[in-house]
Amino acid sequence: MSRAATSTSVAGVCTAALAIAACASGSGGDPAVGGSPTLDGSASASGWARSVTPFPVLTEDGAPYESPFLGGFNVPRPQLADIDGDGDLDVFIQETTDRLLFFERGDGPDGPTYTWRPEAFAELKVGEWYRFVDVDADGDRDLLAESPFSYVRLFRNDGSAGAAAFELIADTLRDTRGEAIFSDRQNIPNASDIDCDGLLDLFIGRLVGTVTRYEATGAIGANASPFRHITDRFEDIEIVADPAAQGGGIPGRLPGSGPGTGGGPGDGGPGLGRGGTDAPFPTLHGANTMALADVDADGDVDMFWGDFFEAGLLYIENAGSCEAPNLRVEPRPFPLDDPIQTSGYNAPTFGDVDGDGDLDLLMGVLGGAYNANTTTADNLLLFTQGADGGFTLETSRFISQIDVGSESVPALVDLDDDGDLDLLVSNKIDPDDLSDSKVFLFRNDGSAAAPAFQRVGEFELDGAYHNAPAFGDLDADGDLDMLLGTWRDEIRYLRNEGSAASPRFSVVDSAFVELTRGSNATPTLGDLDGDGDLDLIAGESSGTLNYYENTGTAAEPVFELVSDEYGDFDVGRRSFPELVDFDGDGDLDLVVGTESDGIVYFENAGDRSSPRFVETASPFPPTEELPVFVTPKLADLDGDGDLDLLTGTAGGGLRYYERR
Repeated sequence: MSRAATSTSVAGVCTAALAIAACASGSGGDPAVGGSPTLDGSASASGWARSVTPFPVLTEDGAPYESPFLGGFNVPRPQLADIDGDGDLDVFIQETTDRLLFFERGDGPDGPTYTWRPEAFAELKVGEWYRFVDVDADGDRDLLAESPFSYVRLFRNDGSAGAAAFELIADTLRDTRGEAIFSDRQNIPNASDIDCDGLLDLFIGRLVGTVTRYEATGAIGANASPFRHITDRFEDIEIVADPAAQGGGIPGRLPGSGPGTGGGPGDGGPGLGRGGTDAPFPTLHGANTMALADVDADGDVDMFWGDFFEAGLLYIENAGSCEAPNLRVEPRPFPLDDPIQTSGYNAPTFGDVDGDGDLDLLMGVLGGAYNANTTTADNLLLFTQGADGGFTLETSRFISQIDVGSESVPALVDLDDDGDLDLLVSNKIDPDDLSDSKVFLFRNDGSAAAPAFQRVGEFELDGAYHNAPAFGDLDADGDLDMLLGTWRDEIRYLRNEGSAASPRFSVVDSAFVELTRGSNATPTLGDLDGDGDLDLIAGESSGTLNYYENTGTAAEPVFELVSDEYGDFDVGRRSFPELVDFDGDGDLDLVVGTESDGIVYFENAGDRSSPRFVETASPFPPTEELPVFVTPKLADLDGDGDLDLLTGTAGGGLRYYERR
């Protein structure tokens, strides 16, 4: 039964190695983050080579993506550090548990470049957070990280400031009293010599908004107890977000200073605000991040706090001196002249990125109480400090890559009939328009053997979420039509009312196919019974498969349910099927992506008209080399005669694997 008949077009288209350096400066760099076991451009044992730069991809403005197929970020936790001892600040980012991404800084004709080095630091197990800091005051950075669950792991750097070599000293770090140092895994601590006595101070933010301080003893001994406990209420700091407060005061407070106001719905940013009687939260505190840096260049270390219930970043200025710190001051939104507003839970790191002698701010947005859907793509912000002390936002995507938000699903089709494959990428929900999700088009301006993509527009698909497109000529008119899976149980039918070279899609039926149960329909088309028309297999959230035979014709499809548990296959949560002749024997095989279990392969042991799918040992990269949320598409993108693998990710980007 048809639920809609609206028209849509393509907008703007129609026509450790652990022996790498770790810097040991005081406040020039701050915490870090995530990586991958597969090397860029070299084959793994599975015969697949992951690459983040297999071919050029341009933005709508014609600028190249620096790392187009990196995979996207949702919760980037950055740290700036001169890890290779060459005098500039490299970047670490943690996106997933236990994995560090290291980006080496270089100098290009248009400014700094950041190249992912996947082999560096990939073996370090860092849990949910980490900090490179000089614990034993020997001039190089050691590593503190989360030890599951919510304890602290210590790696000593037995190398140097130019060639780090990390040895695990303590899986559960204890203080000089013998008590385990506890840090809630959603809190990211930091360390600096706050009192200029030559000993590192460790600060751990608590869920109640207070700060615990430890001080290093100056050595990492055999008992792995390099810290002594100082206080659980450092400077009586108590960070509290108070979205229900009236007025627009300070989003945080100290005891006795009066209530401040945190971000609440409707104030300037995406779903943010400052107070109002209808604000949804009482006085709150939560998961937090911390940075320590002398941002005002007055010789002492200031403190910065990001909180789950704080839309901005709080600045606690050190009103004392390096030898006698005083942080008993009112927290203020930062930057002071134009405070940051995001979805909350902001993770800052400071360093001189632009080389002008002052500290700049690189900040990851982890997504807090103010609608994290709005920051699933624009979440790695660089602010540079000017001569007047003010900060200017330079970019919200510091690492340049394809990123459409979250849960991306790609498609590869020749959408303009020029003989090469174009790229489409859909998302779960559009961070710039929360009323729907979108399908973005990257036109191939290269060739079938040497693709070169440029983002050129998007499909307007109102009211759909978790878009998953599949293409085929469903009305036998010589151009490609679209089936669109959505987050519900519905698959939409969009007919191409344009031409093979200039598509214009019109919604024929917004519920052309409805799953019998489940949601998150993910279609794939192929002639499974050899009768000359396209049949349908649809995945769903439960991990089973639905098979619909086309009992109509090549020009007028009618999809009739054969089985909603096809083959009794169940691949686990979220199934993403792809019908493709993977083994080159002339019939369609079945490749199924999953949320967390990689790719399942069903070889067709039958033939073109009577398929018999048999689960076979996967010829694809192993699960540990694939992202969470695998949405596979297979095509010969480099013209070498075999099928390459492209997949979406939970982070909203794409990963590319070349078959070798």
